[in-house]
Amino acid sequence: MRNKWIIYVLALAVFLIGTIEYIITGVIEMIAEDLSVSTSEVGMLVTVFALAAAIVAPILITFTINMDRKKLLIVALSVFIASNGLMLVDLSYETLLWVRMIQGASGGIATVIAMAVSTRLVEEEKRGNAIGIILMGLSSSLVLGVPMGTFFSEMFGWRVLFVLIGLLSIIPLLIIYNKVPAIKEEEKITLRMQLAILKNPTILTALLITLLYIGGYSTLFTYITPFLQATSSLSMTEISGILFLAGICSFVGSKVGGQLADAKGLKFTICMGLLLQGVTLLLFALAGVNLLVLLLVLMIFMLATWSISPAQQLYLVTLAPRNPDIALSVNTSFIQFGFALGSGLGGFVISRTSVFYLNWLGFAAVSIAFLLAILLFKRRRSKI
Repeated sequence: MRNKWIIYVLALAVFLIGTIEYIITGVIEMIAEDLSVSTSEVGMLVTVFALAAAIVAPILITFTINMDRKKLLIVALSVFIASNGLMLVDLSYETLLWVRMIQGASGGIATVIAMAVSTRLVEEEKRGNAIGIILMGLSSSLVLGVPMGTFFSEMFGWRVLFVLIGLLSIIPLLIIYNKVPAIKEEEKITLRMQLAILKNPTILTALLITLLYIGGYSTLFTYITPFLQATSSLSMTEISGILFLAGICSFVGSKVGGQLADAKGLKFTICMGLLLQGVTLLLFALAGVNLLVLLLVLMIFMLATWSISPAQQLYLVTLAPRNPDIALSVNTSFIQFGFALGSGLGGFVISRTSVFYLNWLGFAAVSIAFLLAILLFKRRRSKI
């Protein structure tokens, strides 16, 4: 694959951004005590980051569509680095909310542009693999970034951690500045052309699939710890080990999904991933039978879910070849909304019934996504 090492540099940048997004969950009590606010208020630091990435980032990408992608990536990373430096200052909670919004917007833009740039630095038949590598950076932030960040925060403090990640982000920034070529659209793209993407029923259906399969995943996985506690006699240490294993599977799934998309095609990869995701959600009903069964089901569930994303991202690019950045940014927004939808519905179910019903709700969402995918690909094939 051409420019493979540069793709991994882009993945490193996304890894650092993902770590900043998710690290709050590991040091939430530490921040709450330091700022003298409640845990739920600290949780808002996660929420505003996600909302900025889901809403503000696509809007900014829309209005900068004719800007050199390399320059936009450098600007976004520079703002991201500067916002991390602000964490060293003794800011109020309200000011930190604004800083997190800046981090979410700049980090969201950088992540989307990194994916778009990666597809233009490799051969056409390797684009799925390139996106898979970028998504590996994101999934590895859950596997390595959060536990490592939590460890260093306990040693040096959570503020120092943000500054350290900001400093580390300078490395991919300098490499991108020196090694990534200028990437600009040959034809000027108007706002009307960009909005046309959202009027395309095929693209809207694909985005709905993203919303549903991520929502189905998030419905269960957001509450996987209480689910594991309810279905087994595992200790918190053992559950932490299982979650680490699940994170590794998400990392592997991102890589395998990209390779499978190139080798077997986008439609096969998406449908197979959705099918396996739905089946494993059903099999979670047997979770209490045997611990090995539970581990196997969870591993396949994570592999299947994360294998879908590279193929789905690339599929959106093929649907909007003239506006890949917009397609990727909107799909990324639907991923964020899917996480919000799943966690919200899961919380509602737990408050009214029990965690034992979470997998059934997730199965319903993924089943609809699978049926939509079958109908979408069937309709597309009939038009060819």
